[in-house]
Amino acid sequence: MQQVELENAIKLGQRIKELRTQKGKSLNSFVMEHGGTTTATWSRVESGKVNLKISTLIKVAAILGITVDKLLKDIDFNYSLEE
Repeated sequence: MQQVELENAIKLGQRIKELRTQKGKSLNSFVMEHGGTTTATWSRVESGKVNLKISTLIKVAAILGITVDKLLKDIDFNYSLEE
């Protein structure tokens, strides 16, 4: 993973966790309510260890009750094609 890609994954994971906790949900209760994945997978997402597909981003935004553009707020999309 490029450095900026890694940084974006971490930022996105932090954002997802922040939005989940604002809803007053523990990781376990959130996963149980929304199914389709495990607590371990969500934990990896929130720690920036998973690169999400666009379809997953759309689902995550819907689960959190926000739009994808709000979910991706403050993410740097300036990638270098080198490396």
